Amino acid sequence: MKNKILKKLFISFAVLLTIQIGLFAQTSYSAQQIIENVYNRATPSDQRGELTMTLENSRGNERVRVLKQYIKEDEDETKKIMFFMSPADVRGTSFMTFSSDEDENDSQWIYLPALKKVKRISSGSSSDYFMGSDFTYDDMGERLPSEDVHSIIGEDTINGVHCIKIQSIPNDKDYMYSKTITWVSDELWIGLKKEFYYEDGELLKTLSVLEYQEIDGYWLITSSEMYNIQSEHKTSIQLNDSVLDSGIRDSIFTTRTMERGIR
Repeated sequence: MKNKILKKLFISFAVLLTIQIGLFAQTSYSAQQIIENVYNRATPSDQRGELTMTLENSRGNERVRVLKQYIKEDEDETKKIMFFMSPADVRGTSFMTFSSDEDENDSQWIYLPALKKVKRISSGSSSDYFMGSDFTYDDMGERLPSEDVHSIIGEDTINGVHCIKIQSIPNDKDYMYSKTITWVSDELWIGLKKEFYYEDGELLKTLSVLEYQEIDGYWLITSSEMYNIQSEHKTSIQLNDSVLDSGIRDSIFTTRTMERGIR
């Protein structure tokens, strides 16, 4: 009897192993290459557009904010700046971030009209939430593929799109998330879903891509939602009126422009 049980267990394990080998054999890319393909996906040299940010609490109450966003990419640096246009209580606030392929730490600044000064966001504040949203300052920047150890843990489909599931564990043990899991479309190289976990391994929040479009030959995410499972609070972001490769001036990406604002 014992031998029969052991034989069944061995067969079950062998079947499971065969399934896993077949699963991971479907992609010729390593986990590191997949994340690098997402990071290096073709993007315009610059883009501008309008963002609608909707904050919704557990009771269904909403706050809507409208922003203008400008992005410019050089050879090894991405510059982003956004200006809050409405409502009145946040109008005039601006936020800027510089992300470099050579530096793991983004440079970030925020301008609050009430203080009438630009404040540099310190690395110690990177886990703070941005303007009451469910995105931290760190989420608002770029994360280099080299900052984590990546592994393929499975596959799935999201709205009919085949995805490879990538687990990413940070090299920095003091990082705010113990790990993330990303569902990557291995056709478009877009992360369609991402889970963020606490230090104790508990799921904190989920980022979902709701819409993406091909605009002027580039695949852009046009609608996304971050849902905080602990607080039952969510932040939705909708991108509208995108203009690509228009030749945005470097002079926009300055602390002086943050203070002056943009029309």
